Amino acid sequence: MLTSVPEERWLAVRASFRDALDRFAELVLSVPDPHVKATAHWSIADTAAHVATTARLYRYLIPPGDPAQVAGLISATTVDNLASLNDDELDSYTEREPRAVVDRIRADLEHMLNASADLDPAMPISWLGGAKVPLAGAIAHMTNELLIHGRDIALPIGTPWTISAPDAALVFDLFIIGLARYGSGVFLDSDAPPRARRVAVEFRSPHTVPVTMVLQNGVLSAEEPDSRPDIRMTFDPETFMLMLFHRISKARAVLSGKLRISGPRPWLLPGFLRVVRAP
Repeated sequence: MLTSVPEERWLAVRASFRDALDRFAELVLSVPDPHVKATAHWSIADTAAHVATTARLYRYLIPPGDPAQVAGLISATTVDNLASLNDDELDSYTEREPRAVVDRIRADLEHMLNASADLDPAMPISWLGGAKVPLAGAIAHMTNELLIHGRDIALPIGTPWTISAPDAALVFDLFIIGLARYGSGVFLDSDAPPRARRVAVEFRSPHTVPVTMVLQNGVLSAEEPDSRPDIRMTFDPETFMLMLFHRISKARAVLSGKLRISGPRPWLLPGFLRVVRAP
């Protein structure tokens, strides 16, 4: 578990969060037709509404929120049933008028920023599937929601949308690695039996802190890098996050040259990524 989050990283993720919120709100309000498809299943209006339901979740989870309101979601959600949860939440939240949705997102995320301002950024926050993340990781995850879904909305209407390497690096360091350090609960569980073999993947990027993620018996953890990883991954943070969240394929990520795989046992990576996955 993280004992501390450096002040500069805490300030950086809060600034990234604020910038992503402002850009996302401006983007949604600029859309000519919110009924245009943003993804295979969601319109632009649905995508913005999904971000609103995620923002409301954090309103309950960030102290002094009301985690009892979402206790069932927290305990039962896995990466494989999250899509059904998202659909249920969209059915419950019926607003699709862009201004109303943006106003709700802003209200909940301003609350998230204000409520967290004086808290310890390393404090554990309850998350989906009984997982825990550091408070700074929760801020980073919500930033990622704004960035990834902002890209979903911008692409079909031809509006430029950037996800910077430093912003994506904060999501990797604080949320992805925070989840590995604090415990993923049942979030990454699947029907497949866990493998006992230890698989260690070292991650390195000019923008992130070097780290090794270890998977053994279905349990994910994070360690300091050493000389014995099975796989070494050198990556561009934006490319890695787009791959992890299924916006680009693994083949495209590798062929771009922005994700390079080496190490003595690279054939173990597909099995690792079948467990360490995003919805």
